[in-house]
Amino acid sequence: SDDDGDDSSSVYDSGVEEQEVDEEYDSDAPESASDSEDIDDDDDDDDDDDDDDDDDDENGEDFEDQGSSDDEDDILQDQIKAAKLQDDDESEDELEIIEDFETIPRSFAEPKSFKRNKDGKVMPGQALDDKIDEDINDPAVAQLMHTDDLSSDDEDIEGEGNRIGRVPLHWYDEYDHIGYNVHGKKITKQSAKGDAGDLLDKALQNQDDIEKKKYVVYDALNDTDIELTERQLQIIRRVQAGAFAHPEHDANPDYIAYYSGVDQQISGINSDRHEPKARFQPSKYEKAQVRQLLKKLQDGVITMDYLTGKVRDMNDVNRKKKDGDTDKPFMMWTGDEEDELYFRKGPMHIAAPKLAPPTHAESYNPPEEYLPTEEDIKQWEEMDVKDRPHGLLIPKKFNNLRSVGAYEHAVRERFERCLDLYLCPRVMKRRLNIDPESLVPSLPKASDLRPFPTSKCIEYETPYDGDQVPMIRCLTVSPDGQYLASGASDGFVRIWEVQTGRLLKSWDVSSLVAKSGIVIRDGDEKDDQSNQNIVKPVVSIEWNPNRSHHCILAAVGKCAVVIATGTGGQYDAELTEALLAAASSCAGDGKNIKNAKAKKSVTWKSIRSDELEGDGTPISAFGGTCGPVVALYMTKDVAAVKWHKKGDYFLTVSPKAMAASVLIHQLNKAASQQPFSKNKGGEVQRACFHPNKPFLFVATKENIRVYHLVKQSLVKRLLSGCKWISSIDIHPSGDHVIVGSLDRRMVWFDLDLSATPYKTLRYHEKALRHVSFHPRYPLMASSSDDGSVHVFHSMVYSDLMRNPLIVPVKILRGHSVVDKLGVIACAFHPTQPWLFSAGADGKIHLYQDI
Repeated sequence: SDDDGDDSSSVYDSGVEEQEVDEEYDSDAPESASDSEDIDDDDDDDDDDDDDDDDDDENGEDFEDQGSSDDEDDILQDQIKAAKLQDDDESEDELEIIEDFETIPRSFAEPKSFKRNKDGKVMPGQALDDKIDEDINDPAVAQLMHTDDLSSDDEDIEGEGNRIGRVPLHWYDEYDHIGYNVHGKKITKQSAKGDAGDLLDKALQNQDDIEKKKYVVYDALNDTDIELTERQLQIIRRVQAGAFAHPEHDANPDYIAYYSGVDQQISGINSDRHEPKARFQPSKYEKAQVRQLLKKLQDGVITMDYLTGKVRDMNDVNRKKKDGDTDKPFMMWTGDEEDELYFRKGPMHIAAPKLAPPTHAESYNPPEEYLPTEEDIKQWEEMDVKDRPHGLLIPKKFNNLRSVGAYEHAVRERFERCLDLYLCPRVMKRRLNIDPESLVPSLPKASDLRPFPTSKCIEYETPYDGDQVPMIRCLTVSPDGQYLASGASDGFVRIWEVQTGRLLKSWDVSSLVAKSGIVIRDGDEKDDQSNQNIVKPVVSIEWNPNRSHHCILAAVGKCAVVIATGTGGQYDAELTEALLAAASSCAGDGKNIKNAKAKKSVTWKSIRSDELEGDGTPISAFGGTCGPVVALYMTKDVAAVKWHKKGDYFLTVSPKAMAASVLIHQLNKAASQQPFSKNKGGEVQRACFHPNKPFLFVATKENIRVYHLVKQSLVKRLLSGCKWISSIDIHPSGDHVIVGSLDRRMVWFDLDLSATPYKTLRYHEKALRHVSFHPRYPLMASSSDDGSVHVFHSMVYSDLMRNPLIVPVKILRGHSVVDKLGVIACAFHPTQPWLFSAGADGKIHLYQDI
């Protein structure tokens, strides 16, 4: 109910809000402390476990992997049981349809590229893979080469040739025809050079051909004489000479130079350059080789015989030395005897255990304190033998060794020992010779995993009035990395220039929202004018991830304000104006919202230019509108805001609003929707969109629920094992999620692996406030109330068989702890391995890779 929700305070604001808040989450308290009001009823029975005292002794200077505790396993088991009970009560009408939610990614046509000639001009109509050859494209040459390649069937188009196939020709010697054509008609013998002709006629015909310079060959298949042309004679001569058949074929064509720029020979670029100086200096590579050989010679790895060429391989020399050295000491016991006995065939021989060495009581001249009195002797006789201090032996004192007689119980003790060796089984235990260092996983060096932020380079000073420095509650960076936006506890949103640290713009969003006078109240909420005059901090801020949309989203009090930054160019300013056109015309009457549930929970109201303080001059010359454009008023305080990757949709999170705790808004249409009809799993702390799929991640205090916005169903429930989740971020690939909690844990989830954590990292000494992935580099960071930021190398491989590599590489310090609050927010630069951090001391630091 709303009463229960109003009595408990948000944990994210514990210690951050004013001192008037009654409830505060103490990160230094033991994890098993009872918290009946904040933790769900399912965990009340398990809150009496032992305290985890080892966490308070962790050293923040060095990393130490502390593993998982029994308390953590118990919490995770309780959450698994609670999740199974909630699955039975799951209803299908929990999620409603999100209207006009775009799931198909946008695509753009790729520009076509062309080749260039020697002069550098584009050759139209010629693709990059086409080859231009004027000789081959000549029609006359192509016709000649095509004619030469024709077969006999192509030459006989009318089908008058002989078509008998492989039938021997001597079968037709007795007939007047040689075969049949394609039409089935006989082909008569008519050649004078054939077998049917006269030899005299053949001789005369050959003489006439020689005089007329005709070359005639006899076609036996068709019984015809074929006169060879000059072209055919030329081809025959070239084939006989071993050349290419076609005279037009160029075996060695000239290289066609394709230039993408300016011809150096024609333009004369670099024609007057002198030879580089490096060509006249000694080779550094040869110098390194000589240095390496000298080092090996000093260490004894090689000898002068090897350098002079007398010995080719040093292995032969070492082998001779090894065979010749017989006086070299060796280990008598190497530890392999146990393995030899274990793997030996046959029954295993196990030596009998040795007897204990004699003590002072068994001496012939023991000290006086070992000699028993008569009372001791009587007392020993009443006791059992195994309970006596020395067994059957009674210490006695003799003057010399010759006076010692035979031991009266020697036979009995030997017989009992033989029984023990015979009846008691013995088994050999193999001793494991394991190097402890081999059990530690081998991690790469931090220097091999660069780049990552290492040093503080720029400090952004926040201007303020009064004695108290405002706390920086949130940070965000523009997609191009040129600007930085921050939200502070004094209700101001400030825009900085990253490279110079100059403050460009600032807006008092808290006072602007208070002047509007619009308040949406629940039935149990009372009017309180004093609460409206209190300065509300900016608890969450995020820049639009679309490079063409220059606006930011800030959460202050019960409002989410859309602010136009005025940092775009000429074309981006027009797109931003079109995006904010519908929102800038909202009158606050709720007519723009079609969803009936959302209309009761949110109201859009545009902000007029006369309500703004200061000048509205944009930062860029083409910036267009600059300043707050529209405000969204909720029923409860807004804890977080998040954009969709395309930059049109965004969501707001109000933990105390029950079913309306998560609202999805569309800026292009100035519309809002309420996807959930009822609240499940407790108060919602954070929510975000999947980077490339229509999934919605909703994080409660202990679990993370993944919903499919198109199918309207619950996809997966992630069990974190944490008591209070404070931050969540998704990897750019969309397959991994990290979660930060107020109980000093950072949990890594692999969505393709399991619903339980893949790794739980506990390197901070106090509560985690923010976790973040780098959008381009394999980096992630976590900020905590201990005043430090931990940077991790987090490589995710495309191979599904390889696990992600998570290596801590750097601890960044520089913020001071104020009122038990340290580094509240951190954000990565979108294109560089840089990290921004904001603390409770009112400072913003930029760490770079130096």
